Amino acid sequence: MPVLFEETTINGMRLKNRFVRSATWEGMAGKGGVCTSPLMDLTVRLVTGGVGLIISSHTYVDPGGQASPRQLGVHTDEMVPGLTRMADAVHEKGGRIVLQLAHAGCRAPKTFAGEAAIGPSASGGDSFREMTMEDIRSVVGAFAHGAVRARAAGFDGVQLHAAHGYLLSQFLSPYYNHRKDDYGGSIENRARILSETVEAIRREVGRDFPVLIKLNSEDFIDRGMTRDEMIRVAGMLEGAGVDAIELSGGTGESGDLGPVRKGGGEIYYREAARVYKEKIGIPLLLVGGIRSYDEAEELVSGNFADYISLCRPLIREPNLIDRWRSGDTGRATCISCNLCFRPAFTGKGIYCVTEEREVND
Repeated sequence: MPVLFEETTINGMRLKNRFVRSATWEGMAGKGGVCTSPLMDLTVRLVTGGVGLIISSHTYVDPGGQASPRQLGVHTDEMVPGLTRMADAVHEKGGRIVLQLAHAGCRAPKTFAGEAAIGPSASGGDSFREMTMEDIRSVVGAFAHGAVRARAAGFDGVQLHAAHGYLLSQFLSPYYNHRKDDYGGSIENRARILSETVEAIRREVGRDFPVLIKLNSEDFIDRGMTRDEMIRVAGMLEGAGVDAIELSGGTGESGDLGPVRKGGGEIYYREAARVYKEKIGIPLLLVGGIRSYDEAEELVSGNFADYISLCRPLIREPNLIDRWRSGDTGRATCISCNLCFRPAFTGKGIYCVTEEREVND
């Protein structure tokens, strides 16, 4: 059996291969963040297409942390029935699914929650305000409650979104975090809210429920979190009992080095992954620029990563993993143009616009 199709486990969660669908915003949720049939159908297509683990959506844990229109929510118990149907649909097809928990922080538009956004530090204007200690406790609790709902809905685990300049990432980054209290300054202080969130989730769901983290390799902005700081945070998370880390990078302010890059062919975070594997023992999921079977195999065989995370290639080819498994190991047809996200802003959900144009030409 090729290394990419080995069966593995993450804290008891048995996976049929080493391919992971990395979470994204699909723009397919219903009013108030409820799960819909189109979103479930997309998820099932990924399972039947061969993906070993789905990390589903970019799911807000609090209305004040909603980042995008038609974003999936896990902020109230009313979300649980729809999420249960999603998890059940995946399990019926033999798949595994983890729910990503997120809060947009200062990147949350006021239009969704009807109030000013919050962040680790104030903006100097009225676009968002600095979080109080009560705000911090409330957000930590919201993540923990989201994890409880995910488990109640039958998900196989959760992933905390601490990358891409969202709230937990904002605390980690001195670009956003100018606090002078116990949540600012040193990397240990900046990581405090993330550590407290992990601890709160573990108190609620126990040690046998997989908890993953999505973490920036670095921010790629002046005064952003560095690669060395990422390693220190990863070490803290390993000690806190996190089961795996997905390594990404960049923020909305990182320009061409943002998390969703156009074109190119390089594996974005290969060197950061190498350093991670030298120092950190828990499994690494690597995302970013991986477009060929040979690249994926080399990354795992060469001990750069334990799992290969893909997103945009699976938007164009939901059956990509089965295609590779069948022996057709040609490069993914995704060209990283990012046009797939445009329909999501119009209520149509993500899909490959380039493929649609090619079919119609």
